[in-house]
Amino acid sequence: MNEETRKKKIVTALRKAETGIGRIIAEVESDQSACFPIIQQTLAAIGLLKSANTLMLEGHMEREMEHHGAGSLASLRKEILKIVKTSQNK
Repeated sequence: MNEETRKKKIVTALRKAETGIGRIIAEVESDQSACFPIIQQTLAAIGLLKSANTLMLEGHMEREMEHHGAGSLASLRKEILKIVKTSQNK
C-alpha cells in the first residue's frame, strides 16, 4: 500500500472514531442511555483506533526498512515489542 493511501485510511479511521466517541458521550450524558448499545459503540471506536495504529506501525516499519535496510531489524524489533507490551497493559 502506498503512503498516500495509508494516510487516507488512517485519517478516515480516526475521524470515524472521533464521530463515534462524540455519539458515545452524547448518549452517556442523556438520561435515556442504554448500556449495551453504548458498549457496542465503544468497542467499534476501539476497533477503529486499533486499525489506525496498525496502519501507522506498518508505514513506520516500511519507511525504516527503506531508509536503514536490514541493519534496523533489531531496532524495529525493540520498538514493536515496546508497543505490544504497552498495548497489553491497557
